[in-house]
Amino acid sequence: MGRIQLKDVTKSFGDVQVIPPLNLTIEDGEFTVFVGPSGCGKSTLLRLIAGLEDITSGHIEIDGTDATDVPPAKRGLAMVFQSYALYPHMSVRKNIAFPLRMARMDKAEIDRRVEGAAQVLNLTDYLDRRPGQLSGGQRQRVAIGRAIVREPAAFLFDEPLSNLDAALRVGMRLEISELHKRLDTTMIYVTHDQVEAMTMADKIVVLRAGHIEQVGSPLELYRAPRNLFVAGFIGSPKMNLIEGPEAARHGAHTIGVRPEHISVVPEGGVWTGRVGVAEHLGSDTFFHIHDTGLADTITVRADGEVALSHGDQIHLSPRDDVIHRFDAQGLRIA
Repeated sequence: MGRIQLKDVTKSFGDVQVIPPLNLTIEDGEFTVFVGPSGCGKSTLLRLIAGLEDITSGHIEIDGTDATDVPPAKRGLAMVFQSYALYPHMSVRKNIAFPLRMARMDKAEIDRRVEGAAQVLNLTDYLDRRPGQLSGGQRQRVAIGRAIVREPAAFLFDEPLSNLDAALRVGMRLEISELHKRLDTTMIYVTHDQVEAMTMADKIVVLRAGHIEQVGSPLELYRAPRNLFVAGFIGSPKMNLIEGPEAARHGAHTIGVRPEHISVVPEGGVWTGRVGVAEHLGSDTFFHIHDTGLADTITVRADGEVALSHGDQIHLSPRDDVIHRFDAQGLRIA
């Protein structure tokens, strides 16, 4: 079990309120990602759930029981941090077993859990090595293994991949997603990387200045962002946001068009402009277009075979059926 409910939870540091009253339910077995820019409160919120920070007001329930005043060690949660925090003088086996030894668990049970976690994480062949003999990705797996052996009600991940290079991050992203499927345990994951959020989450919680801007599945946020903040944050490359006469033509103050929803056409397009930077990625090319009269830059995602370069004139046609409309307050128009 791992159902977590936040009821009117607030957090203040002195006179500064960093989490206004907030309500959220994370269902048992759900992979929920907190995402938002630096300083939005996502790590603070995770620490409140873990009990590493005291809430100022409100309640936190874990599986229907009020855990607001329960110490971190007794909440049945396991946290994985950005830093691996491994003991360099201990073997992988001893690092993974450490929380169980501190709990004075029976040696046979410790061995069973460590072997099981090592098998799940493909660490069996590394149990007798020390952390200094491992790659960054392997060290992060050891840190996750130390959480797994506790058999928690939920796992809490605080930007666990930030210290890894790009290739390792992609690999670990897949491994954590696979781990969630195998363990079928609640996971809460904090990141500022919306690509991580989109590819891993069952449910995304978009935060700004401690407020929840929107909660939904990745596709719900992609297809129907509630406001301009979510529209500009979710999606890679970012949505193009256009004001003025072009937006008014669609009955909106601002319209949003995703780069992948703009077609490059030979001639007679709705918009024309000049190619600035062209990012050739093989299967795709991202064109950054200037001189459209719409915005400083319009980004277009095109087929990698489109042969245009800096300074070329380009003709564009947006898909009318996926244009997002927002009012003067930045809220979505249905």
